[in-house]
Amino acid sequence: MIRIPFQELKKEFERVLLKLYFSAATAETCADIFASNSRDGVYSHGLNRFPVFVKLVKKGLVLPDAVPTLLEKFAAIERWDGNAGPGMANAKHCMGRAIELARANGIGCVALKNTNHWMRGGTYGWQAAEAGCIGICFTNATVSMPAWAGKEPVLGNNPLVIAIPRENGHVVLDMAMSQFSYGKMQEYELKKELLPFPGGYNEQGELSKDPAAIRKTRAGLPIGFWKGSGLALVLDLLAVALSGGNSTAKISAQSDESNVSQCFICIQQPDLHAALIEEVLTYTRNSTPVNPEVQITYPGERTLKTRVENENLGIPVVAKIWEEVKAM
Repeated sequence: MIRIPFQELKKEFERVLLKLYFSAATAETCADIFASNSRDGVYSHGLNRFPVFVKLVKKGLVLPDAVPTLLEKFAAIERWDGNAGPGMANAKHCMGRAIELARANGIGCVALKNTNHWMRGGTYGWQAAEAGCIGICFTNATVSMPAWAGKEPVLGNNPLVIAIPRENGHVVLDMAMSQFSYGKMQEYELKKELLPFPGGYNEQGELSKDPAAIRKTRAGLPIGFWKGSGLALVLDLLAVALSGGNSTAKISAQSDESNVSQCFICIQQPDLHAALIEEVLTYTRNSTPVNPEVQITYPGERTLKTRVENENLGIPVVAKIWEEVKAM
């Protein structure tokens, strides 16, 4: 591992995207999100994911010049078509629209179809929180988990993001429906480490800590067992019902994940009862940890700590992947 300054990382991403015929504005947006993901410690959806994104662009699955178009509007609800454009730019635009609708109506809901991977879903939760809004967003995805009591993968690892603005550090929950996201399993695989807990099933149908074996079967273990399985299913149903886009089944019929469906919801009200939020967080964080050396944190707290550290010291990157990007 080596450390690279944020601006150097972003500049390199931007250089490659401009060569791939992205507009200057879209290249800047996507480069900033990739670099920010790595800065915040989500390396699996920052530098580590960038070469995969470039391959999808070269395959024609991500269209550099495509922009989202409004399909219909009903009160505080809008439905958009991503037109197979860059998923990060589409998602940022649609969360921006949800923020604008919330400011006008108190709540806004934007559904998006025919878009691509948004990388770190938490990016758009942070976007909402920075705007002073509660943000909720989710996406469907290609299959990577079995339904509870099933053998083969039929559910997407459909992440859910919930963000609550707070003066002393926003609360941002960003979670996959599997015990470990596939990006996190890739990180363990790159480091040649086993998972700390069983994360899915191997080819023998046994629970395993081996990230490579689980990534091969695409049979991740749902969080909460049957509860995570049910939540993954209803998120797919909601994304499809609101956007009119592809379901996990249709996405999975393709050789590469593309044309997914997403939803972005924002809520804004004058008083979010900040004192009551602090009561909840204080009560939770002051509970007794199992391990005295491990601090109890709220969702997003460790992200902020990692962000500050990486801004000061540089962002840790895998040297091999960094050299691969520089050679593009």
